[in-house]
Amino acid sequence: MSPEFLLTALVVVLLPGTGVIYTLAVGLGRGFRASVFAAVGCTLGIVPAALAGIAGLAALLHASALAFQMLKLLGAAYLLFMAWQILKDGGTLDVRPEVKPRTPWAILRDGTLLNVLNPKLSLFFLAFLPQFVPHDAAHPTALLLGLAGVFMAMTLAVFIAYGACAALARDHVLARPRVMLWLRRSFAVTFGLLGLKLATER
Repeated sequence: MSPEFLLTALVVVLLPGTGVIYTLAVGLGRGFRASVFAAVGCTLGIVPAALAGIAGLAALLHASALAFQMLKLLGAAYLLFMAWQILKDGGTLDVRPEVKPRTPWAILRDGTLLNVLNPKLSLFFLAFLPQFVPHDAAHPTALLLGLAGVFMAMTLAVFIAYGACAALARDHVLARPRVMLWLRRSFAVTFGLLGLKLATER
């Protein structure tokens, strides 16, 4: 496995996207354990995109405007739903003691759907992974699956680290209710803007 792939994959994983923002939000709002479920969910959400890219289904999404439009609108709607979830009482960033905690499965489900409903992920894998497969590779499919597995492992590790950092800052944030309110609004606006950006993606 080339150092170029590892370095490129690490840069891609470190870039803030919907998964990073969701994991940070859960870490701040619910603590480290919950952020691990968020990280696992976001990583699982990569599986369909990776398999689609490897199987060439991403080419169909690229060629079919209708298929891409339908999937991206579903993804945009879900991002807007997540923005509302953050703002409402009992949502992702509501950490008051009297609030009923969200189940780990709900956190994992939301993280998974965030990536499953992102059509750009499959296009990313279609363009990204083949660059690191030699033209004379004996088993290119197996190599692609291995690269996707490494990418997912890196995603999980980095997201858990993000969640841990957010959880460490949680007590300091909780001591400042105005900061928490500002963070809730900022995360909600970010998800809303990401949803609108995805909806207008060509």
